[in-house]
Amino acid sequence: MKKKILILVIAIIILVVGVVTTITLKNKNENDVKQLLNNFISDINQKNYDAMYEKIDGARISKEDFVTRNKNIYEGIDAANISIEITDFIKENNNYKINYHEKMYTSAGEINFDNSVIIGKIGKQYKMQWSSNFIFPQLNDNQKVKVSPVKSRRGDILDRNGNKLATDGKIASVGIVPGKLGENKDENISKISELTGVSVDFINSQLGASWVKDDTFVPIKKISDSDTTLKESLLKVPGVLINKDDGRVYSLGKEAAHLIGYVQPISAEELETYSSKGYTSTSKIGKTGLEKAYEDKLRGIDGAEIYIVDEENNKVASIASRDKKDGEDVKLTIDSTLQKNLYEQLKDDEGLFVVMNPATGELLSLVSTPTFDSNSFVLGLKTEEWDALNNDEKKPLYNRFIQKYCPGSTFKPITGGIGLTTGLIDKDEDYGYSGTSWQKDSSWGNYHITTLTAYNGAKNLLNGLIHSDNIYFAQSALKIGSNTFTENLNKLKFNEQLDLPMNLSKSQYANNNGTTIDEETKLADSGYGQGSILVNPIHMASIYSAFYNEGNMLKPYIEYKEDKSPEILVESAFSKEAADTIKEDLIQVVENKEGTANDMKVSGVTIAGKTGTAELKASSEDTESGTLGWFNCFTIGKDGGDLLIISMVENEQDNQAGGSHYLIKKIKTLF
Repeated sequence: MKKKILILVIAIIILVVGVVTTITLKNKNENDVKQLLNNFISDINQKNYDAMYEKIDGARISKEDFVTRNKNIYEGIDAANISIEITDFIKENNNYKINYHEKMYTSAGEINFDNSVIIGKIGKQYKMQWSSNFIFPQLNDNQKVKVSPVKSRRGDILDRNGNKLATDGKIASVGIVPGKLGENKDENISKISELTGVSVDFINSQLGASWVKDDTFVPIKKISDSDTTLKESLLKVPGVLINKDDGRVYSLGKEAAHLIGYVQPISAEELETYSSKGYTSTSKIGKTGLEKAYEDKLRGIDGAEIYIVDEENNKVASIASRDKKDGEDVKLTIDSTLQKNLYEQLKDDEGLFVVMNPATGELLSLVSTPTFDSNSFVLGLKTEEWDALNNDEKKPLYNRFIQKYCPGSTFKPITGGIGLTTGLIDKDEDYGYSGTSWQKDSSWGNYHITTLTAYNGAKNLLNGLIHSDNIYFAQSALKIGSNTFTENLNKLKFNEQLDLPMNLSKSQYANNNGTTIDEETKLADSGYGQGSILVNPIHMASIYSAFYNEGNMLKPYIEYKEDKSPEILVESAFSKEAADTIKEDLIQVVENKEGTANDMKVSGVTIAGKTGTAELKASSEDTESGTLGWFNCFTIGKDGGDLLIISMVENEQDNQAGGSHYLIKKIKTLF
């Protein structure tokens, strides 16, 4: 009896093990089959057609034909982000049939369809039974997939008067017809190289491509269609042909490069991110400036139809279609004439101009120098040209008006405004010191506040501004106190980013986004715009607008609107009385013969202004770092509209006239 029971137990164990083994093997087979299909889809997304072929039963099609067909179709329709969802899994004899739902993004938009595939074992490996209807269910092996594109228009960027700052226009494509180079082929290629800046080796490599014939147009270089002198010189060389292509054209190529930016072909990384938004491998996308900031508004979406044709080129099925959508125009508050004039004044320097209408908040000009030509990026930069821009010590690619800088003495009106608004300084109080060096007491050790010149008269707010007295504003900051000083700077939007379509640096009063000034000497230095004070120049324009607008800070804006009613960014940033006092004192900085900006005086125009020099020293022993020259001003009651101007030049110690006065000469040309 015991022997029978033992035999029964063993039989049950064998049966259970067999069942478990069968289930495990079945699950493994199913997982392997599903993984094969998922890997195949992954290979399509990665354009790894050789790997795709290794996963199919290749008896029906050669590797060369398979790779060519898949590459032409998937890349021809700009297929991207292909994904599947398995809906049914059926075992049929020794094969598996998988039903699935497929989704992909293409040049004609998103495509969804249901499909199926048979997968079976060949030898020890699972292989797909592939045919053309795997690509699309209605596609047969003897049919082709075609695409009819419909080009869209990218929106224009316009200035306030409707002038086109960026538009879809024509560029010139310089090419060579090899059969027409003549007997002096090498000499003519050298001449083309000399005129275009393209190397002889590159030209010969293009001419030596397998697809080139004697009558083929071989493109070499894109140039501006308006460069008639270069085009005429090139056309004198045998073999040269110039065609016109579509391209983005920038009328203020250098004058507004940092502001407008440029477009270029979309990168593989960008396409992976944005393919679901209708971008394709042939799309152009905004890379910098307002071209990038307004990309969603400016961009056009090309239309297309993807369809199947038979061997006689007859259309047999439409896969997908999408109507084109043109981009929207963006009209700016920028004045092209003003932009060009200010660029010409500063083009040889490292500096910036910000010009705002202080009554509305409209940004009329944003200039950063030195610069580059936006058109060059559309036409195509050679490696050496790109390297030259990147390695230039003057940093032509650096957009200065979005950065933050030490403002020097141009910050003094802000300290004065805070002191008057809080009642912690009296504009008429005479602080009573003398000389050009001062310290609070011996606790400061060897540290002293110094000012440039001594002067007669009361050490009060008016004279402090007229003579740009560091000592007066250091003492004022100490009277205000760290907590009140920083609270009011926070009120003025320090440590906040202004709402503009440009990534402006946040202004600060302490390093590392700090919210306290905990050193007494640092607070004193902050009072006259040194210490850790850094201000973005567009933000500075907004703060100065409060002195024009009875204490209200205006919000700067750059997209044009018919309603010129200003938007207040900070109501009562300063009290009306404080703002009016600072304004009148800044007028005296220009009008008074002892004023540091007296050379800005213009007959018939009332101007309030403030000079400034910012030292960039890392320590008192630093003799290598340069300085920044500043001049900020605004007009009052000027015919044709008032201007508020923030200007800066780097390395002002190199200008014999001094940075502020160097800038004043340039600004005066506007009047």
